[in-house]
Amino acid sequence: MIHILTTGGTIEGLDYEKQENKQKQSNITIRELIESANVSFPYIIEKAFAKDSRSITDEDRNFLLKKIKASKAEKFLITHGTFTMEDTAFYLGNKDLEKTIVLVGSFIMGDSKNTDAPFNLGFAVSALQFLKPDVYIAMNGRIFRWNNVTKNITTNKFISKNE
Repeated sequence: MIHILTTGGTIEGLDYEKQENKQKQSNITIRELIESANVSFPYIIEKAFAKDSRSITDEDRNFLLKKIKASKAEKFLITHGTFTMEDTAFYLGNKDLEKTIVLVGSFIMGDSKNTDAPFNLGFAVSALQFLKPDVYIAMNGRIFRWNNVTKNITTNKFISKNE
């Protein structure tokens, strides 16, 4: 079984408007994206919180850690905003959880016509089923280990730290 923990971010259509300092929520949900793919694996979806990832704190990351430790699942998919995804991966990666954890998000709003959300989500779910226990980020058709990933804000892609 895959335990999906949602935290907000663009993949869930969470749009943060700096000028008005408030969030707008779209009509898309991770459940809808998973169901539209007609998947055949067992999963549960649990909303951990709904935040712009720039607002995620270490207390939030500790909350995720507690959810992961309390779950009987061995495989976790965490939907996450891209701004601090690598910080959360690093936080969880240092905990030696002996579970397979993949963080995924999108650069384009989840309810936009040209969103990368369905591709990234499908890629992450597929990768999760084959990866060894550890913490990873799955974005842009690539998989990165928690301690070797960074976001290139010029290209809007995740890359290895040595690229």
